[in-house]
Order: sequence, then C-alpha cells, then structure tokens
Amino acid sequence: MVRQHVNPLSRFYQLPRPLPAPAELFARAELPLHLDIGAARGRFLLAMAQGEPDWNHLGLEIRRPLVDAAEADRQSLQLNNLHYLFCNANISLEGWLAALPTGLLQRVTIQFPDPWFKKKHHKRRVLQPELQLAIAAALAEGTALFVQSDVLAVIEPMVAVIEASGCFERPGGDARPWRTDNPLPVPTEREQHVLAQDLPVYRVLYARNALPPPPLALLQQRLAETLEQNPEAADNPAN
Repeated sequence: MVRQHVNPLSRFYQLPRPLPAPAELFARAELPLHLDIGAARGRFLLAMAQGEPDWNHLGLEIRRPLVDAAEADRQSLQLNNLHYLFCNANISLEGWLAALPTGLLQRVTIQFPDPWFKKKHHKRRVLQPELQLAIAAALAEGTALFVQSDVLAVIEPMVAVIEASGCFERPGGDARPWRTDNPLPVPTEREQHVLAQDLPVYRVLYARNALPPPPLALLQQRLAETLEQNPEAADNPAN
C-alpha cells in the first residue's frame, strides 16, 4: 500500500475552506458525531456509517481525489449519516469545531496519518498543538479520542501532544504503552494491510476528562519539556 503525500504547508493547502455545519451535511444533525481526521479513501467510515445508523460520521481528507471517490461511494449507497469533506484540518477545522453545539461531537479518530519523519517536516504532521486544543475544547467529558499508527515515530509525538494537553486519560484497563486491540468494530484498510504482514499496530484510546484546555503557550511549554526528555516524542519541536 503506497502512501501518497501532499505538502499541507504549500500555498494551496493553506487556503481556509469553510466547512458546512452539521445541519447541512446530515439528515438528522442531532445524532452523536464521529469525526475521522485523515479519512483517506473513506472505506472505514463507509462501513462505520452502515453499522452505526444512529451516529453521524464525518471524514476529513486533504487529498481531494480520495474525497471525491469516497463521496461517490456514499451517494451510491444513499447514506445520509455520512459525509466526506476536502480540507486541511489544521487550517479549516478549528473554527468549525468551536461552532459545534455542545455535546454533539462524541468521538474523534486519527488513524495512520502521513509520517513526515524528517525534523524539518514535523510541522506537516496532522496533530499540531492548535488542533489538539480545538479537539479538546469540542469534546465533552467522557467522549473518546482514538489514535493509531504502524510507525512509532508517528504515534509517539501524537501521544505527547495529547497528554501534554492534560485533557485526556487512558482507560484504566488498557495495556501500556499500547492498547492491544482496536476498540472500534471496523479496521481501516491500512490496519488490515499491516496486520496481514504480522506487523505491529500502536494504538491508544483516550477519554476526555473534565479539565479545560490549557493556553497554547502552556501546551507548547509542556511539549518543549517533553522534547528535552525524549527528542522523538514531540510533535512540534521547538526550532
């Protein structure tokens, strides 16, 4: 399975794209919302939407051809609890999350994002501090954030920024450092590909706690301290 990267810092992907409100996307906008950031070809959400008809599912993807193909599948099945949108989540998502009705967003997933290994490319990674704070602000206490990757150099920085926010906790019964199974009923295509080769998948499930999101400067300070202790574990290291 070949990863096809786009540079999210290029001028085209830095253009803000207004995202429609849930009422414009779903037939029953009041249903609990699952947001999948980096939906790729969309087959994971296609199966989730059919298996969870009492949820709405929204997939965001930065590669427009994949969004177009996923939307064609959705329309062919006439699924009115599913939608895919083209955008750069770090540019267009923060304001959309802030405008959501309280309690609507119940689950966020970020699965197998593009790795961007080089230090100079770390700012291209999907889970930047600003986005993490927006997610934390939109999720109510007890709701879920699930992240997974087959690359340690990807999952460790994601864990660092999530835990530095102080807004999330792991379920007490989950194995450390990585959960042994997927809490969702549907695996992504990437997950199936990796497991078929008997390779590891690194997973962490979080529950939103009651703490308010910290100021951005405090989160960045915590990440800088994490970087001092473990240079591989900071998502947006200091320049």
